Amino acid sequence: MKPSPPADGDETLLAPAVPAQQAAPAGVDKSHDARGASNSFLARAALLTAVLSAAGSLLGLVRDQTLAHLFGAGSETDAFLVAWTVPELASTLLIEDGLAFMLVPAFSAAIAARGAATSKEQDPVRALVASSLPRLTLAFLACAALLMLGAPQLVELLAPGLPDPQLAVDCTRLTATCALTFGLTGYCSAALRAHSSYLAPAAIYVAYNTGIIVTLLVLADRWGVRAAAAGVAVGGFLMVLVQAPSLRRRLRSSTRGARTDDDDTKASKKQSMNLALIATVLLFALCRQSQVFIERFLASSLPSGAISHLNYAQKVAQLPMVLSLMLCTVTFPVVAKALARGDTERARDRVERDVALAACIVLSGAAVVFACAPQIVQLLFQRGAFTADDTAATAAIMRVYSLGLLGHCLVGALVRSYFSAGRPTWYPVASMAAGMTLTAGVGTWAVGAWGVGGIAAANALGITFTAVLLLTAMDRRSVPVRLPAVFLELGKTLLAAVAATVAGLVCAARIEQPLGSLAVGCLAIGAVFGALLWALNVQACVPAVRFATRKLRHAR
Repeated sequence: MKPSPPADGDETLLAPAVPAQQAAPAGVDKSHDARGASNSFLARAALLTAVLSAAGSLLGLVRDQTLAHLFGAGSETDAFLVAWTVPELASTLLIEDGLAFMLVPAFSAAIAARGAATSKEQDPVRALVASSLPRLTLAFLACAALLMLGAPQLVELLAPGLPDPQLAVDCTRLTATCALTFGLTGYCSAALRAHSSYLAPAAIYVAYNTGIIVTLLVLADRWGVRAAAAGVAVGGFLMVLVQAPSLRRRLRSSTRGARTDDDDTKASKKQSMNLALIATVLLFALCRQSQVFIERFLASSLPSGAISHLNYAQKVAQLPMVLSLMLCTVTFPVVAKALARGDTERARDRVERDVALAACIVLSGAAVVFACAPQIVQLLFQRGAFTADDTAATAAIMRVYSLGLLGHCLVGALVRSYFSAGRPTWYPVASMAAGMTLTAGVGTWAVGAWGVGGIAAANALGITFTAVLLLTAMDRRSVPVRLPAVFLELGKTLLAAVAATVAGLVCAARIEQPLGSLAVGCLAIGAVFGALLWALNVQACVPAVRFATRKLRHAR
């Protein structure tokens, strides 16, 4: 039967709709994911996610440009960026890592259980939502209220050296609303991705940054930098709004049935069994985000503007890492479902391909960031209150940050594999805690000698150490990948990136105009990196070469 088109612009344009009541043999999973996601579907989903995420990241740059133009890199932006720690932490805990690692496997299992459910039983997905969403919403609301009440103490803890702590307190009380809105956003994102629905989750940062930019432009004259904090509240609401209709349609299409007392008992037992998983996921996310806390704590004692320079450098430098993890975000439910079925071979192959491709993307981006950092910062930020001195300071930090981008990428890709089985595991938490401790120790020592650059170097060292710990234990504690083959591919890709960076530095230095210098540097990096990937026979680029070859043959 030909599937009907999605109703009301549903984002499942990437996948055929499956009738909710379609008959299937007993024990056979009726969900879309259980049929196996084809490589073409994953490629289209990853492309859509990457395009919308890139749009969100570009709007994030516009947001930072607006902030830099209006307030520069001084005490006001330092105060706001202390408050910005709250949405950064909430994003990691509730959208990117924490809730996703817990809820994607849970929703994947619930979707798989639909095939075994009888007509008298409530749909497992609706049962999961009914048992978890109200409690989580109350928890999110309580956290938001607690952050608002404890804002003065939080500012004192995060940045004791701020000259105007009251401004940071006011901003923190406004950004604290994200504890509720980001929590609901992460819940919707996990549920939709488990249903192979990617458009709305990928569009959340477009909505978020649009809300911040508009609020800044409207309220900056009257509220000052507090307008940026108010924009966080507006943007968080828009993130929920952009996903809620799609999730509601998903739940309406689920099979309906009466809920029994036995269902409630099973749900409560399942929740109590998952307390260890919740603890490991949240602790990992906290340890990972704590690197930002360490940076801002150390930078708060440096001259005014240090926190701002760190923030601008980090936001731009991490763009390649964000883009490199788009495929891993799409394939996370696929790996979770494969492990749930006991298909470790498929999960292993998927993880190995994801790591190799993500490394290619992030290292090519790291080469551009390192080679062309001054030109990038000048083009993006040097206007209004953002001076040439700010450009030089931010570019120097960006180059140091780029050294840790592969580590950030590997941590983001590998930790999904550790949590994809939906079982608690403490090894990622211990690895991230070890990296955090290294970051704090090295940063405390290096900040006195090298200032802000020492803080960025400590970040790169700590996250790279964590990545090594996670990767070397994969075959024993997670998906059993073939470590020699993975290390070989990463080594070849890293060698190509180093050579491309040198070529980019040499070519970009020959042109004074920043836009032309950036363009020439990028072209040189792309040419050298691509040629070396082909010459070294890096397996991540083999599918792309085959695809291009088929297209050329077809054109002829």
